[in-house]
Amino acid sequence: MVQYNPKDWITFIFRFHKSDTFRKLLPMMVFIGLYSAGICYLEVEYWKLSENSHVKNISIMHGMLGFVISLLLAYRTNTAYDRWWEGRKLWGALVNNSRNLAIKLSGILKDEHDKKYLRFLIPTYASVLAKHLSNEEVGQLLFENTELKINLEKHRPNQVAQVIFHKINDLYVTGKISGEQLIILNTELQSFTEVCGACERIKNTPIPYSYSAFIKKFIFFYVMTLPFGYVFNLGYYVVPVVVFIFYVLASLELIAEEIEDPFGSDANDLPTNKIAANIKKHVEEIL
Repeated sequence: MVQYNPKDWITFIFRFHKSDTFRKLLPMMVFIGLYSAGICYLEVEYWKLSENSHVKNISIMHGMLGFVISLLLAYRTNTAYDRWWEGRKLWGALVNNSRNLAIKLSGILKDEHDKKYLRFLIPTYASVLAKHLSNEEVGQLLFENTELKINLEKHRPNQVAQVIFHKINDLYVTGKISGEQLIILNTELQSFTEVCGACERIKNTPIPYSYSAFIKKFIFFYVMTLPFGYVFNLGYYVVPVVVFIFYVLASLELIAEEIEDPFGSDANDLPTNKIAANIKKHVEEIL
């Protein structure tokens, strides 16, 4: 995730980050510029269309459709941001529940070996979940002389959650925690799987293809018809104007594409690995 100072305007304006939409759209912007220049040459120099040509009235269509495309893009970006923010809230809940579980266990457990084992298992769940959502390999996680084996063909976070619950249940069976204490711990144990399921819902339910494809086509044909009408008023200045309009509209769509899946590896995706590392740090401090 990109770290930045929101008050530093100069950096925002004149620095182009590797995730900036300008870099990604540059080839298409060059093409749009050449295309607009070609249309301008044909209408002004080759065909020599007059000011009374009906082609000039095409700009009326752009005025009518401008409001529609602005509504579509606003809804698109808001929907994508809602998915990103919901993902951040879910990982915030995972942080709090991991801390709460560690705090309760630190007061309940007396055996240092049990604390040590759970000190490893609780942050392991967050780490495995982060890798699961980003489709990274997990492999085997070593802990002292034992191995927590992760079967890559099965649901990886569920396997860790199952080990945690079995450990808590063993503590109950052996009398190290009471039935009331087991009920107190159940809320945090259950929340792990709930967070995982909600994150998977976001990841596995993308924006419908037809909706995303329609917006891209709408932007493309809207921009490609701009030079025909505005060349009469702007002349060759239509080239930078059309390029800028394309940059603005296409950038909004690119931003929405990037943040609608907050668990990927893009620059603006959630720093799940960093959050998992913070969970590990805090749990180790508590236990």
